[in-house]
Amino acid sequence: MKKIGIVGAGLVGSLQAILMARKGYKVEVFERRPDLREVEMIGGRSINLALSDRGWKALELAGVDQKIREIALPMFQRCMHDKQGNLSYQPYGVNNESIFSVSRGRLNQILMNEAKHYDNVDYHFNLKTKDVDLRDNTLVMQNLDKDIITYEFDKLFACDGAFSAVRSRLQRSAQFNYAQQYLTHGYKELEIPANLDGTHRLQNDCLHIWPRGEFMMIALPNLNGSFTCTLFFPMQGKLSFDSLNTAEKLMVFFQDYFPDTIELIPDLKADFFDNPVGSLVTVKCDPWQVNDDVLLMGDAAHAIVPFYGQGMNAGFEDCTVFSKMYEQANGNWEGLMKSFSDTRFKDGHAIADLALYNYIEMRDKTADPDFLLRKKIEAKFTRLHPDKWMPLYSLVTFSHTPYHEALANGLKQRALMDEVMKDPTIHDNWDDEVTMTKILRLLEKEKNHV
Repeated sequence: MKKIGIVGAGLVGSLQAILMARKGYKVEVFERRPDLREVEMIGGRSINLALSDRGWKALELAGVDQKIREIALPMFQRCMHDKQGNLSYQPYGVNNESIFSVSRGRLNQILMNEAKHYDNVDYHFNLKTKDVDLRDNTLVMQNLDKDIITYEFDKLFACDGAFSAVRSRLQRSAQFNYAQQYLTHGYKELEIPANLDGTHRLQNDCLHIWPRGEFMMIALPNLNGSFTCTLFFPMQGKLSFDSLNTAEKLMVFFQDYFPDTIELIPDLKADFFDNPVGSLVTVKCDPWQVNDDVLLMGDAAHAIVPFYGQGMNAGFEDCTVFSKMYEQANGNWEGLMKSFSDTRFKDGHAIADLALYNYIEMRDKTADPDFLLRKKIEAKFTRLHPDKWMPLYSLVTFSHTPYHEALANGLKQRALMDEVMKDPTIHDNWDDEVTMTKILRLLEKEKNHV
């Protein structure tokens, strides 16, 4: 029996542990932090995430989807808040689909508990990765007492996040390409508490967005009636985390840009000045494997900014894709990790690019009349011709189309809609049959051109 090592006991690492245990392997999971089931969650990281179809597919494969559904809240639409407090709504899907708000900590705990149900899974906590010896497949770890401990493995999955220690080791290998890019924006978490009776203060089947051009705030519902708010904001500049350095400046800023939230966030000053500023980084690298013995997965392979709600879903889909390729190979490991890397890295790069674009869409374009009209036209055309058009967001969020194919299709659709929007009367006749026919004609032209 091959011994499987997994570095990282987070969401992707624990899910991969379950899937490998179900295949009969001895699995050991190594984590630098304490067991999160026994300690309070460390602040500063997003405490809830958006779970969608790609993630659900992986959870179903691991047999834990029903347990997760018990802690997940469906969000069917965006609820946009303008400066005057007026609300507008944008459905996520064309067929009443939803994404789900789920607690990162509770999801991780459920996955860890599920993994521990298997006798062939062991977790090791408070171990820092010092090195990976690729000559003899040895993991070199350090415990809290600074003792060095080595573990041998047959295959190693590195699921240790955006700042992966294993990836840092691989960066010293020949022919390993690596790039990272930080946004000039960071994020800070705030909280809208529940009403006294435990109900939500805002509509709880929406993801709430306050788009303000160069920055924005969002809020996702929690089961306890609260909302987790995240302010995405420049790190430096005239309006930035650096400039909001007094309570007075903070309150003036919120009064100017988010006046309807001041009463909703009673601990605004404490939340703002006590909670850390998080950074937003994109990581691209390839190949994701070395010697068919070590494989990067999840954020270790493709850390992305959170604006498509696909970071966790992409990591979970890594597990699904690897499991499918393993089954297709009938459990033959020869060339498997390389084949996975060669196939999957294109999707990691594509969803990184999509996430960066979606930040601009969420903070700016969601308040643009032309953008909103494009969405309405696309939605109607999709309902009339579902075999000919699926909006990019739906293709990414509510299908299992490879990300790189979704991106390529989205670029074609954007060019086509640019042509449709050139009509000076489009705001008046968008609902006419003439517009729908024009899209059909443009699609046929593009098909014949190809």
